[in-house]
Amino acid sequence: MSDTPRDNEANQDMHRARATPQRRLSPIWIVPIVAMLIGLWLVYDNYRSRGPLITLTMSNAEGIEAGSTLIKTRNVEVGRVERVQLSDDLSHTVITARMSPDTDAMLTEGSRFWVVKPRIGREGISGLGTVLSGAYIQLQPGSGDPGVREFEVSDQPPIAPADAAGLRINLISQLGNSLRPGDPVTYQGYTVGRVEEAHFDADTRRMTQRIFIESPYDRLVTDSTRFWSASGIDLRLDADGIRVNVESLEALLGGGVTFGVPEDLPQGRPVESNTTFNLYPDEESARQGTFNRYLEYVLLVEDSVRGLSRGAPVEFRGVRIGTVASVPWQFTASQPDNRSGFAIPVLIRIEPQRLGIENQQVDLDEWDERFKRLFGVGLRASLKSGNLLTGAMFVDINFYRDEADDYLAETFSERTVFPTTSTGFAQIEAQVTALLEKLNALEIEPLLAGLERNLTASEAMLGEVRGLSASLQGMLDDPGTRDLPANLNASLEALRETLEGLSPDSSAYRELTGAAERLERTLRDLQPVTRTLNENPRALLFDSLDAEDPLPRAPRGNR
Repeated sequence: MSDTPRDNEANQDMHRARATPQRRLSPIWIVPIVAMLIGLWLVYDNYRSRGPLITLTMSNAEGIEAGSTLIKTRNVEVGRVERVQLSDDLSHTVITARMSPDTDAMLTEGSRFWVVKPRIGREGISGLGTVLSGAYIQLQPGSGDPGVREFEVSDQPPIAPADAAGLRINLISQLGNSLRPGDPVTYQGYTVGRVEEAHFDADTRRMTQRIFIESPYDRLVTDSTRFWSASGIDLRLDADGIRVNVESLEALLGGGVTFGVPEDLPQGRPVESNTTFNLYPDEESARQGTFNRYLEYVLLVEDSVRGLSRGAPVEFRGVRIGTVASVPWQFTASQPDNRSGFAIPVLIRIEPQRLGIENQQVDLDEWDERFKRLFGVGLRASLKSGNLLTGAMFVDINFYRDEADDYLAETFSERTVFPTTSTGFAQIEAQVTALLEKLNALEIEPLLAGLERNLTASEAMLGEVRGLSASLQGMLDDPGTRDLPANLNASLEALRETLEGLSPDSSAYRELTGAAERLERTLRDLQPVTRTLNENPRALLFDSLDAEDPLPRAPRGNR
């Protein structure tokens, strides 16, 4: 049965696709879509505009609150604390903070964080503004590579900014010379810097301090500079006497460190940053530390070393040429075989630099040979008292020519032995001992017999003296002897009256004066006669020697 044309058209209509009307988006969905797009944009913008997230660690979170504690630099807010929690081992606190945008340049290796809160220190009172507003974290940007996200918060603010002009150097000292952060660094009493850090190394048992010296005072530090502790008042009693050194008031209260160039050294050349220096306990030790080239000798002292201490001077005729290094030194070491007694070893250092010799001109071998030659001509060391008040002693070196032939080269613990001689007290003791030996060698019995005879004669003489004393006492008891003072007084009174009669105002004195004048005139008149008689004794009988002899004539009445 064949299909009709109408049926064929019906089948074609059944297999032909039918078009359905298309659905459109409803306008009501536009608002949520726009809101979602805006939200995504806000989230993206907020994420893009947020600053970096950093982690801060500190020992405790005193004054730090999540969501309120700010992070500032130069009093400008640059971040905020978001979370405060303990570390996994509960040893410290971990703070998570969100920084402001464009702060990546501040977060470098040299950046520092510390908590600003009220503080009272030697520099004064700081942080009073946080009493009402609360503590905040201060950021000090540093230099270095950016991108650091973990920092440690310091308990104390830094002494100086990381980029401050100046010089940072390291000091190494013993534990007793330790300093604290904030202690002043002075130069001749003027504060030029501060101590920034101080750490103790348990392995080396030494303190390491880091100090900062401000510009332009950093030019004062050279390779010849020495640093020493400034304890405020330095009182020393030693062989050189009593010395008192008073530093500034700040150093007196808390200590500090000072520096300078010793007189014996040149000014030197400037040093670079991070240079390491030794920190000496005092100025004298710092000056002694400049003499770094020396010869070591050992004194084998057979006398007492009481009063001799480490650091005592070694002098040659009053000029210091060395220092006592150790008392005693290697006490249990073997003594030289040629010594019968036990001697106390003392280590000394001969320092030629004390004589004004530059380091490059010091030939230690030549100096050693020179001393060994001088040992053979009597150079000896002895202990002498340097201060009667403290009893401190020093080593005196001088020539003793009478001991030149007794020198014998010795060594003690691989050190050359410096020959010694007895001290002044030891010499006095030796002389007293020799005197006692002589007294013991004397024959006492003849001396005692002679002494007994002398005592017998002395007793006899004493008896005679007693008899003479009795006779004298009897003469003194005689009435005539008793009247002798009265008679003597009467004679003296009469003599006084006689002398009063011869006073210039008395008549007897005037008559005596006139008679003396007349006698003087008479004698003056007799002088020519006397002169003539001396020249011609016959002039008393004849007028002249030149006249002719007279002729005898008869009397006129006989004519």
